[in-house]
Amino acid sequence: MQYVTLNNGVEMPLLGFGVYQIPAEDTERAVSDALAAGYRLLDTAAAYNNEEAVGRAVKSSGIAREDLFVTTKLWVQDAPAEDNTKRAFETSLTRLGLDYLDLYLMHQPFGDVYGQWRAMEAFNRAGTAKAIGVANFYPDRLLDLIVNNEITPAVNQVETHPFFQRVDYQDLMREHGVQIQSWGGFAEGRNDLFTNPLLAEIGKAYDKSVAQVVLRWLTQRGVIAIPKSVRPERMAENFDVFDFELTDAQMTQIATLDTGNSLFFDHHDPEIVTWLAERRLDA
Repeated sequence: MQYVTLNNGVEMPLLGFGVYQIPAEDTERAVSDALAAGYRLLDTAAAYNNEEAVGRAVKSSGIAREDLFVTTKLWVQDAPAEDNTKRAFETSLTRLGLDYLDLYLMHQPFGDVYGQWRAMEAFNRAGTAKAIGVANFYPDRLLDLIVNNEITPAVNQVETHPFFQRVDYQDLMREHGVQIQSWGGFAEGRNDLFTNPLLAEIGKAYDKSVAQVVLRWLTQRGVIAIPKSVRPERMAENFDVFDFELTDAQMTQIATLDTGNSLFFDHHDPEIVTWLAERRLDA
């Protein structure tokens, strides 16, 4: 495994396992299989409703806690956001069965972001969140948070895949000490990703699948990737991406696939903003 060093010195695996859209009843087995395949970075969220299953898999794995890197995410909190963020954090820790998190992310750039971040800064200072960061923050929101707060986010998890590559944004994040992490690295198969002729041709040169080419492309750029699968053979395949290196010419070819636009939703769209900002979790 390769690692990146976050802006506070914490080391984070460059490749991990995500559990978004894995039903709670399937999550424990999937995470157990992923840990058996060698994954040590696990990414979940309160909004995924499967934190407890992730925690059970971690507990039964027998893997030392210090050898794991566990991330979960805070959903938009009601006022007072600072107090409710503290309650949400404790709830996530309890569900995961952990004493601390390696990374705690603010899931959406909505609500009382400042109140939420103040609480997250307190978790970081106390050591119960070794690193804190954000997700889905566009440049304007990220810079606003950095400029007006004491702790700079260690990570920003954003949609990043061959059709929305975020190269300029990665450069901006790097300039401010923020590590980019990808969600939707396979674009959920949209735009016929897995049969893309260019990616398939590159894969043939290394006897690798399109998925492996995409993961190598992400990690070679220094983008943390968290592919999801419920199939052990696919988990193993996704993990096997550090034994080859794409050439500069191949990286340039892949760059031509960038559309510069999201394939999912726009956080500047008023309807999306309203839906996300007003959505509340059941618990």
